Amino acid sequence: MPASALMIAATFLFATMGVCVKLASSQYDAGEIVMYRGIVGVLMIGLMARAHGLSLRTSVPGMHFWRSLSGVCALSLWFYSISQLPLATAMTLNYMSSVWMALFLIGGAVMLGTAKVDSRLVAAVLLGFVGVALVLRPTIDQQQAWHGLAGLLSGMLSALAYLQITALGRAGEPEYRIVFYFSLGGAIAGGLTTAVLHFARHTTEFHGHDARGLGLLFAVGVLATVAQLMMTRAYGRGRTLVNASLQYLGIVFSSIYGAWLFHDRMSLSALAGIALIIGAGLAATLLRSRVEPSPHAVSES
Repeated sequence: MPASALMIAATFLFATMGVCVKLASSQYDAGEIVMYRGIVGVLMIGLMARAHGLSLRTSVPGMHFWRSLSGVCALSLWFYSISQLPLATAMTLNYMSSVWMALFLIGGAVMLGTAKVDSRLVAAVLLGFVGVALVLRPTIDQQQAWHGLAGLLSGMLSALAYLQITALGRAGEPEYRIVFYFSLGGAIAGGLTTAVLHFARHTTEFHGHDARGLGLLFAVGVLATVAQLMMTRAYGRGRTLVNASLQYLGIVFSSIYGAWLFHDRMSLSALAGIALIIGAGLAATLLRSRVEPSPHAVSES
């Protein structure tokens, strides 16, 4: 499957996962959801690796550590900004990751003088971000400046995590192994966060489960793991800025889910933003097909 198709499918699954997270948040803390998501991912990848005789041993543990650290920190900062800022503002700041990515790549090209970044792809990323801003219409006041900084750092760390995924793919790490170690990091971080919160609340008990809660937690884990595998393969095979542009489609899918399931109303500016997001993704895909040769695929051995 082409990298662009993988990325579109991944964004759809992530949007579906977001619906499950929204529903599960009425029963569980964010840290617990992160922990269970990681546990399901570790079990899924572990069982898959054993069934197919695949090895989880890696020759680049340092790269996995930094990818997991940046990803988990980004997730933690994003949850913090969501708790302190309007949701639209926090989500928009997190979607700055694609703009950060473009800036990182341009800066690297200028400093090293060995790589070129297509200015048209950068423009597609920026156009997509304009669409995100129109859809979410973020607002922030002076009293929320520090919380806004947390959201910006979340986007920056997300960009670093995505670039590290690309680096791991180029290093020959299969996507299942990348996702396994990130899931492991998420499970550990979620467990530690939950333990700290429970200690602060002077309790040692986790929230109880019922069929609905277990079903939602399982769905979150499965959807996240499959989507992460697809996204990792897309970043390993495709061009970083093309994937960044297509990632904006997650806002489109989320907006549709919101209107369908939660009866959210979409304004004219939101519809215009969705059009810009789709246009940016299509433009980036078209540019990739014209100017980029077939990338080296990630090894699955």
